[in-house]
Amino acid sequence: MRTTKTFAGLLVGLAAWGGVAFGQGVGAAAVSGKRPMTFDDLQRMKRIDDPQISPSGKWVMFSAVDVDLAANTKVSHLWVVPLGGDSAARPAEKQVTFWKEGESNGRFSPDGKQVLFVATDSTTGLSQIFLAAWNEATGTLGTPKRLTNLSTEADGAVWSPDSQRILFVSRVYPECSDEESWLQEDACNKRRDEAAAKSPVKAMIFTHLLYRHWDHYIGDKRSHLMVVSASDGNAVRDLTPRREVGDAEVPVFSLGGPRGYAWAPDSKEVAYVTNLDVEPAASTNNDVITLRLDEPGARAVKISTSPGSDDAPSYSPDGRYIAFRSQARAGFESDRFRLMLYDRQAKTIREMLPKFDNWVDEFTWAPDSKTIYFASGEMGEENILSTQVDLPEATAVANKAEYGGLQVSPDGRTLVASVMTVRYPAAVGAIALNASGGGGAPVVRLSHLNSGLLAQLDLPRMESFMFPGAGNTSVQGFIIRPPNFDASKKYPLKFLMHGGPQTAWGDAWSYRWNAELFAANGYVVVMINRRGSTGYGQKFVDEVSGDWGGKAYIDLMKGLDYAEKKYPFIDKTRECALGASYGGFMANWVLTHTDRFKCIVTHDGMYNPQSAYGTTEELWFNEWEFKRPGTAGPGQPWKYAAGPVADDPFRKWSPMLSIQNAKTPTLIIHSQKDYRLDVSEGFQLFTALQRLHVPSKMLYFPDEGHWVLKPQNSKLWYETVNDWCDRWTHSGQYAGMPGQ
Repeated sequence: MRTTKTFAGLLVGLAAWGGVAFGQGVGAAAVSGKRPMTFDDLQRMKRIDDPQISPSGKWVMFSAVDVDLAANTKVSHLWVVPLGGDSAARPAEKQVTFWKEGESNGRFSPDGKQVLFVATDSTTGLSQIFLAAWNEATGTLGTPKRLTNLSTEADGAVWSPDSQRILFVSRVYPECSDEESWLQEDACNKRRDEAAAKSPVKAMIFTHLLYRHWDHYIGDKRSHLMVVSASDGNAVRDLTPRREVGDAEVPVFSLGGPRGYAWAPDSKEVAYVTNLDVEPAASTNNDVITLRLDEPGARAVKISTSPGSDDAPSYSPDGRYIAFRSQARAGFESDRFRLMLYDRQAKTIREMLPKFDNWVDEFTWAPDSKTIYFASGEMGEENILSTQVDLPEATAVANKAEYGGLQVSPDGRTLVASVMTVRYPAAVGAIALNASGGGGAPVVRLSHLNSGLLAQLDLPRMESFMFPGAGNTSVQGFIIRPPNFDASKKYPLKFLMHGGPQTAWGDAWSYRWNAELFAANGYVVVMINRRGSTGYGQKFVDEVSGDWGGKAYIDLMKGLDYAEKKYPFIDKTRECALGASYGGFMANWVLTHTDRFKCIVTHDGMYNPQSAYGTTEELWFNEWEFKRPGTAGPGQPWKYAAGPVADDPFRKWSPMLSIQNAKTPTLIIHSQKDYRLDVSEGFQLFTALQRLHVPSKMLYFPDEGHWVLKPQNSKLWYETVNDWCDRWTHSGQYAGMPGQ
């Protein structure tokens, strides 16, 4: 347990950090000695994530990803930093793993003696679990030793509370799980893999949907939940063999949120998430399952009851409860995530916050088993709140930023999380907690890996504004001025439209759509949390479904109208609209429904909803989003094809059917491995614009999925997007040139 003196030292160490009470204090005007951010700056920043508190409460371990632009690589290493003590005397964070291929998923054993992590075995090239002795006094690791040696690799490792076993996942051939022992099962998997590698035939046969997902074909393997002895890497047990759960993905792919499995405090039971529906491509019905490990022949037991998604099971420290997230409506991936409590003795479930109208995004138990801390989006922020098992109310703990990876110290006095703002990439932060489970104290920044670089950059503040949107509903927008801002000048504008459609812009850093970087080359950036955005109540979220080009489009246009009037430095004759995913759909809708923009950038956007239905993988999405209001059953193109366009959402909200109206120069970006919005959507749009002689360009990535992730591809993406905007707004190298 940490002492009162150590806790007091944490309070002494409060430091200013960013747009709340944390970060460099950059004002709207230029700051002497600071410069605009560049893409190279963005790649130089260490990407911090996954904070973990040591059992004594003395240390925090976290991962930091290094990007090597020249080598086109991202490599993760583990670092540690002291949690308590005076910040002036606190030693700097230090790196504790150094392998060339990198390490991730660092976890302290509950007895404080070891650390596990996942890394690539240099002899086989396979991902395995490694263990290293942990020195609590010095915060250092001993020589790592490989624990597992699976032909199918290991990932997502979690210690049992008694430090004797480790839970993890591995992708295996389900039929191999019929073998009598793990050694036989692994040998079966190895034979299958070797035979597939040697075969000159690479064809695949599909007999069911969900044959591909995001950026890969699923193939014949499934993710199974495994347990291994921490002292014997050969003592592996497949907890979810085919005879238990059929061929379902176990644990199921996540709709968002924390890991899909957990240990009971007595180390004798696990809970995990799976989808048992026979048509998983059309179902969001993930369920929470429990399995006793100490009872030979014990069968898996489903404890959740909702027809929607149930996920993120977490046992209370005293073992009485399992908390999990739940959605009430089947087939709707953006229904409100509620916080549920399963009483293991009474076998009853109740919602903890029935009057709370925003989502519970992730959560963690306090050591007292009475308090749960959770993150939830509200008004462009991802706040931390707390609730009590016996009190259905939410109490604010921390705001003015976005928080993730929540962890509570063993003494319950400190909450640790990754913290970011639009002006500050993620760092490890600590928040002092009071006796009632609330916060309110400023965030203490524990990690400083990006501080030196950030001190050089002029990163303007983001300002929020409210305006009346469709139906006079209050809608929120954000604006970022360019570096070296001069209020007497006129600036071109980049109008960013977010995806989802049920996500939100907010006070958050991004490496893919970085608002500060978009502003850095002399643009005002405006972002609108139009209808469908999260953090404004579930009704606001619901109002985009079945209405893709309706109220959401009106909100966006009214928001831009408002910004043009409120901020006279916006040059409304030099505006570009940019969006990805649903934002890409909206860019296509804007292209075909208004000529107000000088240029458009559409990334991985839906162009033809009818064809997109047949080429996507998660069918539940389109079947919900394009369901005709007031009708039962899933939305499917053939159901409405014989009726009028106004009654068919697939045609009513089809940019393709209005493409003849397109006049705005358009940059189309799409990737071959995007199986959410197939690359054919981008090809169709580019073909139409070329035939209509609308100025257009297509940036095609053969090796990316829904997101552009490789460093050099990302560089090309930013260069191409910014050059396109500069060209048509006559900015930068194109200033004064005709838009040709």
